[in-house]
Amino acid sequence: MTSVAAAARDNAEWCDAMCRAHGAPGTFADRAWTNPARTPPFYPDAVTLSPDATAADVLGRIDAGPGASVKDSFATLDLPGFEVLFEGQWIHREPPERREPTIAMEAVSDAATLRAWEQACFDGEVGGLFLPAILDEVTILCGRREGAIVCGSVLTPREQVVGVSNVFGEAAWAATLAVTARLFPGRPLVGWEIDPADALRHGFATIGPLRVWSKIA
Repeated sequence: MTSVAAAARDNAEWCDAMCRAHGAPGTFADRAWTNPARTPPFYPDAVTLSPDATAADVLGRIDAGPGASVKDSFATLDLPGFEVLFEGQWIHREPPERREPTIAMEAVSDAATLRAWEQACFDGEVGGLFLPAILDEVTILCGRREGAIVCGSVLTPREQVVGVSNVFGEAAWAATLAVTARLFPGRPLVGWEIDPADALRHGFATIGPLRVWSKIA
C-alpha cells in the first residue's frame, strides 16, 4: 500500500469512527468508504480509497442531495453536480524520535475533558461534535497551561501507520510527535492539511493532493 493509500484509508477509518460515535456507521468497499446517511459536520459522506474510484463508486451510495460532500483522496474524480470546496495535501513523516515535549500532553479520558478539548479546538464555535463514544476509538491528546487546555490533537493508530489530525495550539505538533514516539514507536505518521506549513516544519513531507467536493445547491 502506498503512503497516500495508507493516509486515505486512515482518514476513512477516522470518518467511520466519528460516524459510529453518532450512531451511523458507513461501509467500506474496494474503492471507497461511503455513508448513506448524512455524516456529522466537517466529515465527508464518502472517501475514495483508490485512484481508480469513479463517480459511480460514491454517488450511488450516499445521500447526494444538498449538503453532500466527497473526499477525493487522489484528486482524480469528476463529480457531476458537485464543485470543489477546497484542496489539500496528504502528509507523511517517518517515525519520530523519542524526546521531551515542550508541553506535557495527556490523553482525554472523560466526557467533561472532551467537551473542554472541543471548545479549545474550535474556539468555542462547535459543540457536540466529539461524543464520548469516540474515546473508545482513538487517542485524543490535550496540553494544559494553568489548568486550561491550550493545545491538542487526535491520534488514530493503525497497524502500520498512525494518523494525526485536529492539531491545534502552539507547540502541539512537537508535543504530539513526542507522545507518538512513546506510545507508538517505529510507526510513520500520516494525515492531511489544507496548509501543511506547520507540519512541514516538524519533519512531514507532502505526498499527494486531495480535493473535497460539495454538492452544488
